[in-house]
Amino acid sequence: MTGRPTQLSPLHIVGAGGLGREALDAAFACGYRPSGLVLIDDHLSVKKLHGVAVRRPEEARSGAYVVAVADPLLRRSLSERMLGRGLIPSLLVHPAATIGHDTSLAGGCIVLANTYVATGAQLSAHTQVQAGSTIGHDSVLHDYVTVLPGADVAGRVVLHGDVTVGHGARVLPGLVIGPSTCVEAGEVVTHSRLGKAALTRVRPPAAPG
Repeated sequence: MTGRPTQLSPLHIVGAGGLGREALDAAFACGYRPSGLVLIDDHLSVKKLHGVAVRRPEEARSGAYVVAVADPLLRRSLSERMLGRGLIPSLLVHPAATIGHDTSLAGGCIVLANTYVATGAQLSAHTQVQAGSTIGHDSVLHDYVTVLPGADVAGRVVLHGDVTVGHGARVLPGLVIGPSTCVEAGEVVTHSRLGKAALTRVRPPAAPG
């Protein structure tokens, strides 16, 4: 795997909702101590969560960051805000993720537990591969792609920027999904969709037996 977590400290996890807390668990599993972590959130009233300091975005200081927010556009906005404060994108890869040979993960990527990123896959900046999902061999995920839990992206797929692949969805081999497309939960995508924000078509699951 090319791409390594930055050694800058602390690691700021931007967003303290459900995904942010999953990212915090991943950071703990990677060996981070509370003193090496900061949660960034506008809405939490507490000053600490599981021993980790909680700060507002304008209080972010030097160090590294990942954005634990699923929405691609909001994630992009928050990332630009952190960059403007001088922070550096890092990687957060749960040790229970399986990462194949010859893969490439860019800064800002979050890969959670029980995921599989197969050989030759390329994950561009601020991509998220959430729990239990699969990225097939030689697939390319462009900036700010979100793959939600349980999704299956087959081999040689290209997901352009800001694509979201919903819970339990499947994208069949070799397809291209255009920018800002949302693949709905449980969908099976059988044809490429190149238009911006085009909705994907669905092949219903085969009947049992």
